[in-house]
Amino acid sequence: MRFPAPASRCLALASHLRYPTFNQLPFLISRNFSVLPSNMGSSSQPGGLPLKSLPKSWTLPSLLPPDPLYPTPLSSHNTPRDEITPRQVRNGLFTYVRPEHQSTYQLLAISPAAFKTLNLSLSEATTPEFAETVVGNKLWDFDETDESNRNYPWSQNYGGFQFGSWAGQLGDGRVISLFETTSEQTGKRYEVQLKGAGMTPYSRFADGKAVLRSSIREFIVSEALHGLGIPTTRALALTLLPEERVRRERMEPGAIVVRFAETWIRLGNFDLLRARGERGNMRVLADVVAQHVYSGWENLPARLEEGQTEPKTGVKKETVEGPKGEEQNRYSRLYRAIVRRNAATVAKWQAYGFMNGVLNTDNTSIFGLSMDFGPYAFMDVFDPSYTPNHDDHMLRYSYRNQPTIIWWNLVRLGEALGEMMGIGERVDDEEYVEKGVVGEEMEKEMVGRAEKVIEQAGEEYKQVFLGEYKRLMSERLGLRGVKEDDFDGLFSPLLDAMEASELDFNLFFRRLSSVKVADLESEEGRTEQAKVFFYRDGLSETSSDDLEKVADWLAFWKERVVEDWGEGKDEERIRAMKAVNPNFTPRGWIMDELIRRVEKEGERDVLKRAIHMATYPFEDSWHGKEFDGVVYEGDADEEKRWTGDVPRGGRAMQCSCSS
Repeated sequence: MRFPAPASRCLALASHLRYPTFNQLPFLISRNFSVLPSNMGSSSQPGGLPLKSLPKSWTLPSLLPPDPLYPTPLSSHNTPRDEITPRQVRNGLFTYVRPEHQSTYQLLAISPAAFKTLNLSLSEATTPEFAETVVGNKLWDFDETDESNRNYPWSQNYGGFQFGSWAGQLGDGRVISLFETTSEQTGKRYEVQLKGAGMTPYSRFADGKAVLRSSIREFIVSEALHGLGIPTTRALALTLLPEERVRRERMEPGAIVVRFAETWIRLGNFDLLRARGERGNMRVLADVVAQHVYSGWENLPARLEEGQTEPKTGVKKETVEGPKGEEQNRYSRLYRAIVRRNAATVAKWQAYGFMNGVLNTDNTSIFGLSMDFGPYAFMDVFDPSYTPNHDDHMLRYSYRNQPTIIWWNLVRLGEALGEMMGIGERVDDEEYVEKGVVGEEMEKEMVGRAEKVIEQAGEEYKQVFLGEYKRLMSERLGLRGVKEDDFDGLFSPLLDAMEASELDFNLFFRRLSSVKVADLESEEGRTEQAKVFFYRDGLSETSSDDLEKVADWLAFWKERVVEDWGEGKDEERIRAMKAVNPNFTPRGWIMDELIRRVEKEGERDVLKRAIHMATYPFEDSWHGKEFDGVVYEGDADEEKRWTGDVPRGGRAMQCSCSS
């Protein structure tokens, strides 16, 4: 695995933060359709708050400098909505902007799991107030007679590197955040926003809309990743705008997704500030991230000492650690925290065969969250070079390259934070804060120190990535622990056999979960078991060599399992493996089927079934089973199809970034 070294050629710090150059019409609800879980009526309320009682805040916009053109919510609110159009926004990190009004809409689906996370009562999904909120028609706690009121929607300003090239100002072109809420369920604060809510100053040449096709994809995968235990942004609800026609490759129906996350700040927020030389805003943003996203400076990782792998916390804000020339101040610790969280997340992607498809810096979270889902995919036939993005001709965002690309993005963040990291102990000196780096000697020291921090963070990235990847792969293979030689002796040979024999990545692990040790005692038994891992429609064409490769690997795996578990522990091991190996993942072909059935054929309940399976991906079956006190009415035949072999025409699918 290659990670680019943060040498001086890629850390151009000498230029200091600059790159070269409710309306009367009712919402539509079908009389025979409910977004609530099966067998649960609107009178059922298993817990949670009504929407009006949900605690709401607007912390982020209260801490950051606003768009100078709209310095207050009232200044934006009094501007005709159609006059808020795309432009360059400088010296402001966000813009107050309200969603465009929607007169006709249909709530298609909700995520019960997301409702639970936010401590929101499920019965709210049937109320007009909820429906008005999730399309942006209702503004909460805003008083247009109060000039000091700051409770207003906003969109973020950020830039980014796209496919390796600087793209300038990007920003929330069709996303508008409504409010934040702190959940009693998790103790965490979440920022709730709408995607597809209308034009903002950051829409560039686009229309501020989202199409139903991509909205369905994002709604499902957000909850699927959460169900798998992968850090991710979440999806609360999906609404169709039936009279909205949006032009992409074709004319498509519009939609709005309600999303939420602990933060929506990206690496690209810092990229833009560096490109524009906004040093003061860079410091303000970094402070907000440390104090309000990472919950305080003392929660950041301390400098690693020789031989140490897990950093301590509790270092005071002003403390500078390390020997001369390698000093690490609080901004270095912040950078390393961001690096470590992203390393752990990309390890989870690799272990579960997930590919984002567009890992630009504006799609990379400062909190290590999976986000911004365009042409994503879950691996079927194992191919390390596979990319789900049909515009990615150079395979930059392929499965194989994801760890390297995330590190490349993090080096760009290192460049943006480089001056504050590199200045070391002088980070709070008044002269530096006011004037920045002055003189060649100070510049040389700053660049050298910053490069050292990034270089050490690179080693930390590899360590965290490999540690998490090995842990997850061991769990998926039914092992109780990681041995030093497992990577070369078990993991790599398996992936080689998968690639050579064109095996399905996630189906392999799920089917392996049911294999019993006794069935692998003989060569004939191993060969017979090997057939389980091949697609049935191609089994007759499978060569004896391919079967032998898998059978040989099963022999090694059997020995390793017995070593960890001992004899006669199949039932316990199988239960453990099924708890980490999903039976359902939202493959590309399933998403295409969902889109067709919802958009073209007018189905609605299929979305409810899909989000349920995504929420509980490890079940053997879903139909007729009880979940959270409610008996789920699924479709047994549909479940069997969606968890079985991928159809020939649905393998290694690609799609565009257009959404």
